[in-house]
Amino acid sequence: MEHAGQPQTGKPWTFLTNHARVLIEVTRHPNARLREIAAVTGITERAVQAIVTDLENAGYITRTRLGRRTHYSVDASRPFRHPADADRHIEGLIALFTEHDTPAAGSPERELTS
Repeated sequence: MEHAGQPQTGKPWTFLTNHARVLIEVTRHPNARLREIAAVTGITERAVQAIVTDLENAGYITRTRLGRRTHYSVDASRPFRHPADADRHIEGLIALFTEHDTPAAGSPERELTS
Protein backbone atom coordinates (compact mmCIF):
# COMPACT_ATOMS: atom_id res chain seq x y z
CA MET A 1 0.00 0.00 0.00
CA GLU A 2 1.33 3.43 -0.89
CA HIS A 3 0.65 6.57 1.06
CA ALA A 4 1.22 10.12 -0.16
CA GLY A 5 3.44 8.96 -3.02
CA GLN A 6 5.77 6.94 -0.79
CA PRO A 7 6.09 3.27 -1.78
CA GLN A 8 6.03 0.69 0.98
CA THR A 9 9.33 -1.11 1.33
CA GLY A 10 10.22 -4.19 3.32
CA LYS A 11 7.91 -6.06 5.67
CA PRO A 12 4.60 -4.29 6.46
CA TRP A 13 4.33 -2.89 9.98
CA THR A 14 2.04 -0.69 12.03
CA PHE A 15 2.31 1.77 14.90
CA LEU A 16 -0.54 0.16 16.84
CA THR A 17 -0.39 -3.27 18.40
CA ASN A 18 -3.30 -5.70 18.19
CA HIS A 19 -3.92 -5.00 21.89
CA ALA A 20 -4.38 -1.30 21.11
CA ARG A 21 -6.67 -2.05 18.17
CA VAL A 22 -8.86 -4.35 20.28
CA LEU A 23 -8.97 -1.81 23.12
CA ILE A 24 -10.05 0.94 20.71
CA GLU A 25 -12.71 -1.27 19.12
CA VAL A 26 -14.07 -2.28 22.55
CA THR A 27 -14.25 1.42 23.43
CA ARG A 28 -16.10 2.21 20.20
CA HIS A 29 -18.49 -0.73 20.51
CA PRO A 30 -18.77 -1.95 24.12
CA ASN A 31 -21.41 -4.55 23.22
CA ALA A 32 -19.59 -6.01 20.21
CA ARG A 33 -19.11 -9.74 19.85
CA LEU A 34 -15.60 -11.12 19.62
CA ARG A 35 -16.16 -12.12 15.99
CA GLU A 36 -17.16 -8.53 15.16
CA ILE A 37 -14.02 -7.19 16.85
CA ALA A 38 -11.96 -9.75 14.93
CA ALA A 39 -13.46 -8.67 11.62
CA VAL A 40 -12.73 -4.99 12.25
CA THR A 41 -9.21 -5.50 13.60
CA GLY A 42 -8.19 -8.07 10.99
CA ILE A 43 -7.10 -10.74 13.47
CA THR A 44 -8.60 -14.09 14.41
CA GLU A 45 -11.41 -14.47 16.91
CA ARG A 46 -9.10 -16.63 19.02
CA ALA A 47 -6.48 -13.84 19.07
CA VAL A 48 -9.16 -11.31 20.08
CA GLN A 49 -10.29 -13.62 22.88
CA ALA A 50 -6.72 -13.87 24.21
CA ILE A 51 -6.23 -10.09 23.98
CA VAL A 52 -9.53 -9.37 25.76
CA THR A 53 -8.41 -11.74 28.53
CA ASP A 54 -5.05 -9.94 28.73
CA LEU A 55 -6.76 -6.54 28.91
CA GLU A 56 -9.20 -7.76 31.56
CA ASN A 57 -6.47 -9.36 33.69
CA ALA A 58 -4.46 -6.12 33.55
CA GLY A 59 -7.48 -4.05 34.62
CA TYR A 60 -7.98 -2.14 31.36
CA ILE A 61 -11.42 -3.58 30.67
CA THR A 62 -14.22 -5.18 32.66
CA ARG A 63 -16.59 -7.76 31.16
CA THR A 64 -20.19 -7.88 32.32
CA ARG A 65 -22.72 -10.43 31.13
CA LEU A 66 -26.03 -8.91 30.05
CA GLY A 67 -28.25 -11.86 29.24
CA ARG A 68 -26.58 -13.70 26.39
CA ARG A 69 -24.31 -10.77 25.50
CA THR A 70 -21.15 -9.38 27.01
CA HIS A 71 -20.71 -5.67 27.73
CA TYR A 72 -17.22 -4.20 28.05
CA SER A 73 -16.25 -1.15 30.12
CA VAL A 74 -12.87 0.50 29.62
CA ASP A 75 -10.89 2.08 32.45
CA ALA A 76 -9.23 4.95 30.58
CA SER A 77 -7.38 6.08 33.70
CA ARG A 78 -5.02 3.08 33.52
CA PRO A 79 -1.40 3.83 32.58
CA PHE A 80 0.39 2.35 29.60
CA ARG A 81 2.22 -0.89 30.45
CA HIS A 82 5.61 -0.07 28.95
CA PRO A 83 7.93 1.56 31.54
CA ALA A 84 8.84 4.34 29.09
CA ASP A 85 5.17 5.37 28.89
CA ALA A 86 3.94 4.39 32.36
CA ASP A 87 3.49 8.03 33.37
CA ARG A 88 0.73 8.44 30.73
CA HIS A 89 -2.81 7.13 30.80
CA ILE A 90 -4.49 5.31 27.93
CA GLU A 91 -7.24 7.95 27.76
CA GLY A 92 -5.11 9.98 25.33
CA LEU A 93 -4.79 7.03 22.95
CA ILE A 94 -8.49 6.29 23.22
CA ALA A 95 -9.41 9.92 22.58
CA LEU A 96 -7.11 10.10 19.58
CA PHE A 97 -8.83 7.19 17.87
CA THR A 98 -12.42 7.61 19.07
CA GLU A 99 -13.19 11.31 19.62
CA HIS A 100 -14.94 11.67 16.26
CA ASP A 101 -16.74 8.35 16.11
CA THR A 102 -18.15 7.66 19.59
CA PRO A 103 -21.20 9.15 21.26
CA ALA A 104 -20.76 12.03 23.69
CA ALA A 105 -19.49 11.39 27.21
CA GLY A 106 -22.27 10.20 29.49
CA SER A 107 -24.04 8.42 26.64
CA PRO A 108 -24.95 4.78 27.32
CA GLU A 109 -22.84 3.74 24.30
CA ARG A 110 -19.66 5.11 25.81
CA GLU A 111 -18.62 3.37 29.01
CA LEU A 112 -15.26 4.89 29.93
CA THR A 113 -14.46 5.00 33.62
CA SER A 114 -12.01 7.36 35.22
